[in-house]
Amino acid sequence: MAKTCMEYREQRRKYPTQVRNRCMICGRPRGYMRRFGVCRICFRDLALKGKIPGVTKSSW
Repeated sequence: MAKTCMEYREQRRKYPTQVRNRCMICGRPRGYMRRFGVCRICFRDLALKGKIPGVTKSSW
């Protein structure tokens, strides 16, 4: 219910600059990665599981 409420609230914004990007999985507004559409936490989980093609763990 909370996620549905957040989506509805974002659609009602008066100006497009007020719309906040949110993670598609958990709805988190901070740490959002625009290229993948998820937050940093969900991105890491998906990358470790191999769900995002082309992403590898870096080491140097």
